[in-house]
Amino acid sequence: MVESCISNKIYSYKHECKWPNSEAADVHSIIVRKSRSKGFLVFFSALLILANAILLFLIKDKSIAVVFWSFIWDVLIVKLLLQKPVEKESVVIMPALGVQLETHYVSGNIIRRFVPIDKILKPVLLECVTPVTCYWSLSLIVQEEAELMLVFKELHPPVKMLVPIWKALCAATGSEGSLNTFTEDGPCC
Repeated sequence: MVESCISNKIYSYKHECKWPNSEAADVHSIIVRKSRSKGFLVFFSALLILANAILLFLIKDKSIAVVFWSFIWDVLIVKLLLQKPVEKESVVIMPALGVQLETHYVSGNIIRRFVPIDKILKPVLLECVTPVTCYWSLSLIVQEEAELMLVFKELHPPVKMLVPIWKALCAATGSEGSLNTFTEDGPCC
């Protein structure tokens, strides 16, 4: 049963309860929305690689530098196209057991990580700043771990999608979450 949905141009957030009459499992998913421009880019890149292969076949006696740079360009395009694109990332909260973090790839692979509820000290919502961008990240402070455990390893959803997940994790772990520090646009300083 879907309880709530939030969407923007890149991501959709879906909150589901697997069994509505009990508190057995609470599923929060961030889904990557499909883009038509990426499909066009893949098609265009495939045509470009094909045209490049035909060109190299026709100019057999030309410089090896042309062949070398053409090969490098083709390898870069193929590498970009064959990256592991993520379809969705989910957080399955089972208050009696723990939290399962799932990453679903377009290829069908699913990577799951499980953290027992008694090992989670506190979920934290952090602002990550890089030289190029700034984004919000949801992490878990886990007992006997040296580093924070990222809830969403591949995706960077906006803070309005992370806050409901953070609140649910705070409720499941029994840790205090200061709700008065958040506004509609995100955390306040």
